[in-house]
Amino acid sequence: MLGLCNPKSPTNVGAVMRAAGCYQVGAVFYTGQRYARAARFNTDTKNVGQRIPLTGVASLLEIVPAEMAIVCVELAEGATPLPAYHHPASAFYIFGPEDGTLDQQTIDHATAVVYIPTVGCLNL
Repeated sequence: MLGLCNPKSPTNVGAVMRAAGCYQVGAVFYTGQRYARAARFNTDTKNVGQRIPLTGVASLLEIVPAEMAIVCVELAEGATPLPAYHHPASAFYIFGPEDGTLDQQTIDHATAVVYIPTVGCLNL
């Protein structure tokens, strides 16, 4: 499962949905109002939204099943590089917005904080 904290644009969400389809993600959740306001500009060209639910929620932490590890994906000091991370069998990956960071409460609830080694922003 994936969680997106206040994604900046529908283009970003569309890219996440396409990647979610490639990696057989079961569901994608998001917080915030920015995506909902701009959702009519659909960028899900593979129609992944028909196979993978995309659901707006008030709080990602409140919907994580108890048996799932919370893994924050964030450029943060002390974060583990994603290629070196041993992924749990059941995890809820939470991504911060393109133009911000995850709040401390979310990070404090995480089992792990990882980062994806890239040259630039992934625009999520």
